[in-house]
Amino acid sequence: MRGRHFELDAAVYSTGNIFSRLDMKNTITTSSRGLLILVASLLAACSDIDQNRGVNNPSLNGQTLVAQVCSNCHGLTGESVSPEFPKLNGQQRAYLVSQLTDFKGHLRSDAQGTAYMWGFTNLTPEQIDQLADYFSAQLPMRRPAASTLSLNRGELIFKSGLPDLGVAPCSACHGALGEGNAALPRLAGQHTSYIAAQILVFQHSDARPRGEAMKQVTHLLSQDDSTAVARYIASLGASQQ
Repeated sequence: MRGRHFELDAAVYSTGNIFSRLDMKNTITTSSRGLLILVASLLAACSDIDQNRGVNNPSLNGQTLVAQVCSNCHGLTGESVSPEFPKLNGQQRAYLVSQLTDFKGHLRSDAQGTAYMWGFTNLTPEQIDQLADYFSAQLPMRRPAASTLSLNRGELIFKSGLPDLGVAPCSACHGALGEGNAALPRLAGQHTSYIAAQILVFQHSDARPRGEAMKQVTHLLSQDDSTAVARYIASLGASQQ
């Protein structure tokens, strides 16, 4: 990030920590090794986005950009594998347009955004529209596999907020099912750790200039409550079928 640099809490949002913890505990199964290798390869593909084909070619249409560039991090349909990268499938079209526009103009400056999205300075308005059309038309984000962890606290915050702390319910803006509306993003089914990390961004930085309302809503959420509501939001996604 240029200028003010904001580091996300590594305990909440660090792929490197995920690898080291698993290695220390020596609990990686054969299947999880395969997943970690896949995630590592995705991160490598995304680490030098300026070198990917088409990123600075205004003649390419949106679907070609998806196939050549976006899919490296987000997958062909936007259902990303790694929580390092947000899911885009079924996202609100107006929200996608606003975020792509902010990345292009270097207005959104959270750490992940600057690392992976600031190379898109030559996107045309037509390409932004086509990308937003494509991802918003995909089937909505899927929820993760069922967890034994309780969702009660997160559900309470999402539906009712924490009035004593001045925390409004998430559903007031994002919808009863987290579906979003126009410039307000769909949250249902998004990666838990990505949502928790973005709450930290809103709380501790000005890196997302369109997020002033979120700063007011989240500034008194504890880390535990942030994780709880993020976990509940992820559970609102479409079924794994």
